[in-house]
Amino acid sequence: MDKKSGFSACAKYVMGSPSKIRPVADLIRQKPYTQALAILDNMPQKGARLIRKVVMSAAANALNQNRKLGEDMLFIKEVQINDGPRMKRVWFRARGRADMLTKQMCHISAIVDEISRAEA
Repeated sequence: MDKKSGFSACAKYVMGSPSKIRPVADLIRQKPYTQALAILDNMPQKGARLIRKVVMSAAANALNQNRKLGEDMLFIKEVQINDGPRMKRVWFRARGRADMLTKQMCHISAIVDEISRAEA
């Protein structure tokens, strides 16, 4: 378990801009686990697939702790999308010039908790 209560999972150095992934994460915060997966399954964004993997991993961590938990007893407590390093590439342009192309990365972390503990 993380320092915060709940079960966590994270994916680091994910190729994707944090500004494009954060709006997807905003849709599933504080939602039940099964409802959050349904939302992520029906979204066309790349960020939805990436967040879905991390949320499923956090739920698997919760379900494998030998507690009598079911998927319907879990909810998404927290999802964070943090900046990662940027890869810098040279993009050659006309007349011998060059531009800098930055490829952004992010770190995705999710915390899943029991619904009964959240209400208490």
